[in-house]
Amino acid sequence: MARKNAPAPKAAANASLRFSGVNLALGGAGLLSLALGYMLLAQGSVTLAPILLVLGYVVLVPLALIL
Repeated sequence: MARKNAPAPKAAANASLRFSGVNLALGGAGLLSLALGYMLLAQGSVTLAPILLVLGYVVLVPLALIL
């Protein structure tokens, strides 16, 4: 038996990802924060490195995905 392809639901057909300049800027700032945090962590920083890593992982990257 051959099955016919069902049409896609209208909500799924109209949905699209919208990434703007704000998303790009927040994502870039998140990646920069993570890279700098790991570099400082490798040098032995015990205060600034964790702050930058938490800022990148908990604040900037999720904001880049949500907004």
